[in-house]
Amino acid sequence: MTGSTLSSRRGPRAALTLALATILTGTVAACAASPTPASPTPASIAETGMAQARAAHTGAPAARTDQLTALAQQDVDAGAPGVIVRVDDGNGPAVEISRQAPWTRADHTLAVGDQFRMGSSTKTMVATLVLQLVAEHRLKLTDPVEKWLPGLVPNGHAITLRMLLNHTSGLFNHVNDPAVLAAFTGQDTRQWTPKELLAAAVRHPALFAPGKEYSYSNTNYIALGLVLEKATGHRLADLIEERIARPLNLKQTYLATSTPRSDGSKLAHGYEPDAAHLASLLPPGTPAGTAFAGPSRGDHVDTTWINNSSEWAAGGVVSTAEDWGRFQTALMSGGLLPPAQLKEMRTTVAEDASTPNRYGLGLEKVVTPCGTVWGHVGQVPGYSSENYTDSTGHRTVSVFTTTIFGLAEPKVGAADQALVNAAVCTMLGKPVPSKPVPSTPSPS
Repeated sequence: MTGSTLSSRRGPRAALTLALATILTGTVAACAASPTPASPTPASIAETGMAQARAAHTGAPAARTDQLTALAQQDVDAGAPGVIVRVDDGNGPAVEISRQAPWTRADHTLAVGDQFRMGSSTKTMVATLVLQLVAEHRLKLTDPVEKWLPGLVPNGHAITLRMLLNHTSGLFNHVNDPAVLAAFTGQDTRQWTPKELLAAAVRHPALFAPGKEYSYSNTNYIALGLVLEKATGHRLADLIEERIARPLNLKQTYLATSTPRSDGSKLAHGYEPDAAHLASLLPPGTPAGTAFAGPSRGDHVDTTWINNSSEWAAGGVVSTAEDWGRFQTALMSGGLLPPAQLKEMRTTVAEDASTPNRYGLGLEKVVTPCGTVWGHVGQVPGYSSENYTDSTGHRTVSVFTTTIFGLAEPKVGAADQALVNAAVCTMLGKPVPSKPVPSTPSPS
């Protein structure tokens, strides 16, 4: 999800504060120069050897695996609780790496195949469902929200489904509502319904007239989830299963409707700094007492089983790196949408002046010195994922990190960014730039 004040990671859309709203989204920064990898610690030598052996066994080039392995270990050594990397450049077996801090092992042994809370990457799946119904002539992108959700959205006759999909509706981000924020951070265990989330959002004034600007709002996708259920008569969780997960054989992918399935052996554990350590990462004006709930883990809390009822269609999907790569490939290669609808999904609007990146329909166009990629970022408490593909879906990358606000520490954030940069460039078959390369605006 995403928000406004509590800046956590890359760019203005990664915020907790009167929002942790921007928290379910973010973006890969222009591939800056990666720091020289730190020397592996003694504790990591055996793990590095195992990764190299796996690479040799599968035929993956050792050089690219070595670089990413070193950067993943550097990320953990800097303070990230854990990382998972999967890079498929379309030329042989994927590179797969996992690393975790020793203090997390008592909770869970992190593996590349672990399930992960995908956060706002969920939006790409929801947008895919909407566009499938458009292709079937059951919805139109020009449909006003009022047609499907009568009386639930003020000025709903002027807000179209397209505006919800590309965040130009002007609707207030529901995660920025103080009551919803308490649920998002786990301080309140109340289970919110989608209609309650929508009602919490529309209690606040609209940010601008429909269609006039861009402002990332999780409320848009809560509304779209309700539209999908109204148009089909089926639950959103079932639509994801029947139209995406089952056809693509995504056996580890599902919409968590209350908390993730209590199959702890498959779900990676997520962590956030405890209240004392989080406080220094929050900007002035953050509501007093803002902190994540969860069992204490030294200077962190375990947020794995935190209340996720505020997420739903905006960020509730659980998946794996391999499953998500298969989804991205199917989507971008035309396996889930006809050409006309895929073109609509990739029709973008400018985000803001601070970034050359552009937003389509549940899909972001991200400009990096190594090339333009498509995808989405997802962030929910304890889970940050960056998922990208080339324009054909032939190449895919996922980098999962088991924290959000831990990345606000400069040393950790820099190490994590270096890992993401290297993974994206490796996906595209290009060397990581040795010097920062200025990003350039995307074409309109």
